[in-house]
Amino acid sequence: MIAQAVATTDKIVAAGPNKVPIAISFAFGVWRLAFGHGVTSSNRPKVKTLGALVFNVPSPQSSGIAFAGRVAPLIQEALSFMIPLEIFQQIRRIQIRTRRSVESIFAGGYHSVFKGRGMEFAEIREYVPGDDVRDIDWNATARRGQPYVKRQVEERELTVMLLVDLSASGRFGSVTRVKAEIAVEMCAVLALSAITNNDKVGLILFSDKIERFVRPQRGKNRVLRVIRELLTASPSGRGTDVALALQTLHRVSRQPTVSFIISDFLTESYEKSLGLVAQRHDVIPICISDRREYQLPDAGLVTLEDFESGEWITLDTHDASVRERYAAIRRNQDTCRQRLFTSLGLDSIEVRTDEPYDRPLMQFFQRREQRLRDGR
Repeated sequence: MIAQAVATTDKIVAAGPNKVPIAISFAFGVWRLAFGHGVTSSNRPKVKTLGALVFNVPSPQSSGIAFAGRVAPLIQEALSFMIPLEIFQQIRRIQIRTRRSVESIFAGGYHSVFKGRGMEFAEIREYVPGDDVRDIDWNATARRGQPYVKRQVEERELTVMLLVDLSASGRFGSVTRVKAEIAVEMCAVLALSAITNNDKVGLILFSDKIERFVRPQRGKNRVLRVIRELLTASPSGRGTDVALALQTLHRVSRQPTVSFIISDFLTESYEKSLGLVAQRHDVIPICISDRREYQLPDAGLVTLEDFESGEWITLDTHDASVRERYAAIRRNQDTCRQRLFTSLGLDSIEVRTDEPYDRPLMQFFQRREQRLRDGR
């Protein structure tokens, strides 16, 4: 929390988290905010050279933000997590957009679909009609001369890992949204569902190298960290190496996890790693695709770029046979991938950039819940 600030007509200087100084000044209709060691009312113009983080805030008159001796709540919360306000605003928009999906998923069986690591002892109590006779504790019954049952509860030590593909192909989208945007929102939905159930959440960002690893932890701060990392990620690699991400998961997570792999899976040679990881972890592949990866328009000569390799190719899309071969290659890739997932007993989720992602996500939870009810 930010301490009580000293307010003037044009400037606020306050002590922020860990006593990091904060300066806010008003000029040209914009509140300019900075925080970093060395920020004072006297050296305010020098904050950029001091390594302080600086960003702009809409003016109070235009945004309704009020500065009455305290920094506005939105800025206050952003600073409490040390997140730039523009990124924090993006996170808030994502939370608002995904709230209904989170509520639907949680009501639709998140707790029942993802079980903990086992059962742990809770208590011994007297037997009452209706109790399962298989729960009778015969030792306690013999000692006390009347039936007693042993009650156990599920051990909810569950870790959710999000493995997110940051390769260059994630920047593709032919409608209104690109694959990377869908991936960020789906991660937000899954992470928020996990913390609602008090589960740990961790993150592995990868391209053709490991870009970032965030250790699993519980709580709101962890979800904000996960979304912030996704929004601010600037990958150094362009390609996709799903096998490397899976090997990293296997190395850093000794205990079983529920692991979502979010990618377009436009890569090869990950079958062996996936099979190994699936023996320990509950792996759920989420495949994001775009309709133009299946169907080329009849637009004559078209030059296409492979975002990952940088290669260019020119196709005559007016030729029906070219369009059909293009579609057939993608259908074959999907068939091989789905055959692999099925052989390993994995439930996959197929998402399109031009369709709502909450529907396939809910269908996944419903399939899982039905299978558990059927005892499969």
